[in-house]
Amino acid sequence: MELRINRRALVGLGVAAVLTASSFAVLRTEPGMTSSHREAPAISGDPRNDNTDVYAFVSPDKPDTVTLLSNWIPFEEPQGGPNFYTFDPRSRYNIKIDNDGDAKPDIVYQWTFRDEDKRGNTTFLYNNGPVTSLDDPNLLYRQRYTLKRITPGGSRTLVANGIAAPSNVGPASMPDYGTLRSQAITGLPGGGKTFAGQSDEAFFLALEVFDLLYGRDLSKVGNDTLKGYNVHTLGLQIPATDLALKGDAKRNPVVGVWSTTDKQTPGGGWVQVSRLGNPLVNELVPGAGMKDAFNALPPEKDADVAGLVKRVTDPELARLLESFYGIKAPATPRDDLVEIFLKGIAKGNGPIMADLNSQTLNKDAGKLRPAEMLRLNMSIPPAKDPNRLGVLAGDLQGFPNGRRLSDDVVDIELQAIAGAAVSGKLIPALTDKVDKNDKTFGTTFPYIPLPSNVAVNTR
Repeated sequence: MELRINRRALVGLGVAAVLTASSFAVLRTEPGMTSSHREAPAISGDPRNDNTDVYAFVSPDKPDTVTLLSNWIPFEEPQGGPNFYTFDPRSRYNIKIDNDGDAKPDIVYQWTFRDEDKRGNTTFLYNNGPVTSLDDPNLLYRQRYTLKRITPGGSRTLVANGIAAPSNVGPASMPDYGTLRSQAITGLPGGGKTFAGQSDEAFFLALEVFDLLYGRDLSKVGNDTLKGYNVHTLGLQIPATDLALKGDAKRNPVVGVWSTTDKQTPGGGWVQVSRLGNPLVNELVPGAGMKDAFNALPPEKDADVAGLVKRVTDPELARLLESFYGIKAPATPRDDLVEIFLKGIAKGNGPIMADLNSQTLNKDAGKLRPAEMLRLNMSIPPAKDPNRLGVLAGDLQGFPNGRRLSDDVVDIELQAIAGAAVSGKLIPALTDKVDKNDKTFGTTFPYIPLPSNVAVNTR
């Protein structure tokens, strides 16, 4: 099988997997300075603050808005009672936006939570009867939140007393969980919506990649390791004009997106313990001793780290693919892997980019400080028939132009690391054979499926 693709359109599609440990040797931090699917030593012991995935896409049913989703708490077992899962009331959860290319947050949406626990010493139950609404007195534990929009000019409270959707205890306790989800969607001043609560784990992949890259013979593929688990989601649907530089989404359509968690220290200060932009960065790249440091680093510092560019242009994963499977990647330096990871993708001359009216796909404008983040061109309309391989298949709204729930980021990144952006060819065998989520995505905000209430070991 061969697929001809535009080289510049695909530069760096797998860049999320190319940072390496030595790039961050100077950034060692104490335990607790860390993010994503148990990817770093410190955060693996602090799951409520572990940011697992970030999604950013033009809303398919409201194309003048952008949907931002960020998930926390990996591997939530649906039957993990009696306390189930909650956001950490001692933390700040952030989705950050850079709209001028300097790698600094121009807009921060920040959630903080507080517990409302009525159980006391009288019961161990999460609820003492069927729960039919978020304010049902049968619900004995709930979390309320405050959502702020923070800019260099100040802070504004968007939601002062929101209620997060509870964990999906089961059909006897929550006979119509969809209603609870709907009630947890809150309108925002000036337009837009927000959601906080439990959701299905929508990332699909075979995590046996960590068993010597699928057993060194591609035999351990096809199993969606995350099937049946839940996560906690914070979501926004925001008018594109609210995110764009100077409010002009036509002239300034590209934004950078990432998410962080700040944890309060004993002294009352705050420290960043999680950072996530592009998928699979920390899982597949830094050595164990460097992972915590990467999660404490703001994107604006990426370009200052000694050896960073060298490690991007000489990715370890490419060498492993050659060693284990004989797949020879293009010669180093891999300049094809730099553009999306540090700058965004510029306009090319081939058939894929020919239909793009702007000068870039998602290259940062303005000050353009190289940094790792998820970049989205908000002016590209939703695809009528989304392709799971995104830009790789000519679907310009897909990853790495932002990230949709249906984008198969594992296959996209594996192909790019193997040289798809240079050769213009796909390697059919290089796949984890997990092409879609086990649950269907919704057609309206927040799109991510409802959480499961069935134990994982019964699937």
